[in-house]
Amino acid sequence: MSEIIRIAVDGPSGAGKSTIARAIAEKFSIDYIDTGAMYRAVGYKLLQKGISLDDRRAVASMLAETEIDFRNGNIFLDGENINDKIRTEEISRQASDCSALGIVREKLTEQQQKMGEKKSVVMDGRDIGTVVFPDAEFKFFITASAEERARRRYKELTEKGEKVTYEKVLADIRQRDYNDTTRKINPLKKAEDAVEIDTTEMSIEEVIDYICKEMKK
Repeated sequence: MSEIIRIAVDGPSGAGKSTIARAIAEKFSIDYIDTGAMYRAVGYKLLQKGISLDDRRAVASMLAETEIDFRNGNIFLDGENINDKIRTEEISRQASDCSALGIVREKLTEQQQKMGEKKSVVMDGRDIGTVVFPDAEFKFFITASAEERARRRYKELTEKGEKVTYEKVLADIRQRDYNDTTRKINPLKKAEDAVEIDTTEMSIEEVIDYICKEMKK
């Protein structure tokens, strides 16, 4: 792929954005950037440091000394691979809370934009097509019913050995949807020119095929 392209994949929690974006990146041999993991990394570091989200000065100071990078599909926080440490429900809630802070979004949005300036990327998140890359060459909004997203998330967590209930996962999904769509700063919403795909009744392969066909139009 000679020219630089940006593929924005937005949507609510548990819709399958990361799985789909990763597959698209592999198919087109370009870099995949998991922006949700970046917010999880910040949330993880805040918890590790015992920093309250209300202490804006401490949060800002921590962000100034934070380096997040992606290498070979892994996310590194200050040089440490934290892939296996940021996929818990506690970190999910912390990521949702810290993503509402302007100083956090400003810092990470700047990093994300720099990543897409020099190379082709597939980037997934909540505001990629509306804020990070409003001029992205391709935009997709991936969604599914809350119940289906909770079912997928519950399966993922139980397979990892976490003790959770479907009802609790569904409640967390609905709360995160509310947080994401009602926050004052860069709320989750579909870009006007994005292609919306409801994956409730679709397999991952069907979604990938659909996206590839859209990109060839």
